[in-house]
Parts: sequence; C-alpha cells; structure tokens
Amino acid sequence: METKILLSENEIPKQWYNALADLPSPFDPYLHPVTLKPMTPPDLAPLFPMALIEQELSPERWVTIPDEVRDILAMWRPSPMYRAHRLEKAIGTKSKIYYKYEGVSPAGSHKPNTAVAQAYYNKKEGIKRLATETGAGQWGSALSFAGMLFGLKVTVYMVKISYEQKPYRRLMMETWGAEVFPSPSTKTNSGKAILAEHPDSLGSLGIAISEAVEDAATHDDTHYSLGSVLNHVCMHQTVVGLEAQAQMKKVGDYPDVVIGCVGGGSNFAGIALPFYYDKVNGKKVRLVAVEPTACPSLTKGVYAYDWGDTIRSGPVAKMYTLGHDFIPSGIHAGGLRYHGDSPLISKLVKAGLMEAVAYNQIPVFEAAMIFAKSEGIIPAPESAHAIKGAVDEAKKADSEGKQKTILFNLSGHGFFDLKAYDDYLRGKLSDYEHPEEAIKEALKKLPKVA
Repeated sequence: METKILLSENEIPKQWYNALADLPSPFDPYLHPVTLKPMTPPDLAPLFPMALIEQELSPERWVTIPDEVRDILAMWRPSPMYRAHRLEKAIGTKSKIYYKYEGVSPAGSHKPNTAVAQAYYNKKEGIKRLATETGAGQWGSALSFAGMLFGLKVTVYMVKISYEQKPYRRLMMETWGAEVFPSPSTKTNSGKAILAEHPDSLGSLGIAISEAVEDAATHDDTHYSLGSVLNHVCMHQTVVGLEAQAQMKKVGDYPDVVIGCVGGGSNFAGIALPFYYDKVNGKKVRLVAVEPTACPSLTKGVYAYDWGDTIRSGPVAKMYTLGHDFIPSGIHAGGLRYHGDSPLISKLVKAGLMEAVAYNQIPVFEAAMIFAKSEGIIPAPESAHAIKGAVDEAKKADSEGKQKTILFNLSGHGFFDLKAYDDYLRGKLSDYEHPEEAIKEALKKLPKVA
C-alpha cells in the first residue's frame, strides 16, 4: 500500500466547487451593519473587488480558476495525500487513516489557496493595497506572500496574543514585504476605542477584523481581504477536497468520514465541501468539524444573525455565533479563536448535513504528539484538532468492531508554533472551557433582525 498518493500538475483542479448551488434551502442574505437590510453588491464594493462579490453570491456550481491563479498554485499544488500507516500502528487501529497535507505551501498552510485568488482579482481591479487581520498568523503570511507576487502592499492587524506568542510568523510576513501591527492597535479608531476600554486587551479576530475593515473603508486604493468565513473563500479552498477525491480514487478507496478543524471554516470547507457534493448525490459520508472548547461556536453558539466584527462595521451574517464581542482565552490555536463560523458551514451544520465536536487543548496536544512521533510532521495547533478527531473516530470504530476509512485535512505545519509545544512539554498548558454564563451574556447583544 502506498504511503504518498501524488497527482501531477496537470491534475490541479481547473474549477472551484461552489456549494451555494446545492444548499438545502436558499442562502440567507448578508445584512447591512447599520440598517440590517439585505446588502447589495454596491454595499460591498468599498471592501471587495466585483469579481469576488459576484463569486460570493453566485449560483453557478463550477467556477473556472483563472490560468494566472492556477499557474501560481502549481508552485505547491497538487499537495500530497498520505496514508498514515505509522499513526494507525501507534494507536492500534484497524481503520485506515489518510491525511491531505497543506503544509507544503510556501506559507506553510492551506491559506494561499484563496490568498492568491484574492490578490489576483484585486490587482485586476486596480487596487494597490490590501488590509487584513490574522489570528495565528497563517492567513497574514499567506496574503503577504500573495501580495508580493502581484505587487500589492499588505497591511496586517495581528491578534495581540498571537503577535506576542508567534514572532516568527510576523517576521515571515515582514520578509514578504507586509507591515504588521498588534491588534488592538492605535492605527485605527476602532483599535483606539477598544484600548480605551480594555488597555490590556489580548485582542480577538473580531477586533482585528474591525481594524482591517476600517482601514480598507477609509482608503480608496485599499480593499479588505478575509482568509475565512466568506463563501468565495470557502470556494477557493475546494481545490483541497477536489484533489483529495482524485487521490482517493487513485488508490481505490473512499472515506466514511472527512474531518477538518474549524475556526472561521475555510480549512474544513476546503476538504469537506467536495465530499458534501458527493453526499448530495447519494454517497454515504460523514463530514465532521472540530473546534476548541475555548471557542465553541458550532457546538455551543446560537444560529442567528450577528455582526462579523467587534465594532459592528462589517456585514451581518446568519451563522453560529458566540456573540460579536466575544473575547476568547489565549489558547495556542490562534486560528480557531473566531466568535462565529462560515455562514455556509453553519447552514449545513444546522441542517444536519455536517457535524461538529469540541475538544480541550491538552488532549489535542496529546494527539499532536502521537502524530509527530509516528508520522514525523509537527502539526500546527489548529490542525491538531483534526488529528484528535481522526484518532477518536478510529478508536470508536475499533470499539464497535468496525473498520472505517478516515480522511482529515492537515492544514498546516507547526514549525512556528513551537512555543505551544514548549508549554505542553513543560506542563504549562491548561484546559479552558468557555463558561455558559459568558456565552449567554454575549448573545444578549445580537442584532434585532425582523
């Protein structure tokens, strides 16, 4: 049995899969942050190029990937799929475990799959600079890389706790020419307002989004770029799952369960949505999203309209949310600390077509250690959640006397996350489950939508 399942460059997908064409009910419209009325394309134009706005709401099932984007993707795509023989042996399972490895990209994660596309469309519209936020730094790194390729300036508002925990990701962004500020910062009115009320704020993705949106909205040559959550981002990531389908077919196998970690949803969407298309067309496959108990939007949040950012300046979306002013604990999985989830993924979870589970960070790191010692790759803390999910699925199958085929997305390496491993190895990590009372309090501030 092969260990590495590889595809040739001419097998890079030529189209993205758009799941909006196959939803069980119509997509709930985005609402204006002030009027709470459905937004129109002109409302979004100050933030995004028209091509991306069209993709965001497109009913087309298959969207052609521009040749210029596909040529850049060929720098690292198709990414390899591995049969995790050594992990299977380490946990003593009869099940088969595969993982799609996105850590081979220049930025070390799945994020460049959409960063390159977004930079391309913005450059085509004449934009000179992109403003964005980043949690763990993976998205900021990816957009910095893509901006460099297309000659765009990039400004990154990096969640303060990650800015301090992960200095090498900041240096990576700066190496590619980006300017990086810890968020909340003094560069924007929204950042100053947060600091005035919470001078010791560790930041959050919601706050960083507010700063990046304000930056873009107040500069004519600048657009906002988001690395997760939105439909066009999830669509760009489907190259992951489309390749995975071809690789599974190559070895004559098919997954019983597909797993990915979830913060905003792009990583999970990338691996899972093409298999969702299979599910719609009669295949039996479970799609499982894994999140941290410290930020349990899918498992403990409410499915409702909410603002996507703390200052309430961005579009209002219907999604699973913990409340727009939710401030998560400083867990090491910085990319999973968003208060909401992709409206697309949320809709499918609500419909029972996808599942969600949450884990504490210590058992997640235990799974990461088993993986590192068996497969050799040190996974990012975010990806380690998917590993934990895969291990649990395998053990459950064993306990039931079944053999299953399990596929998960290893969305990035952990080479710049070694502080997390240092804390784990020295017993400094602690589990944190966000209290129900805090969630209930945050949800009182949801917008009153008719």
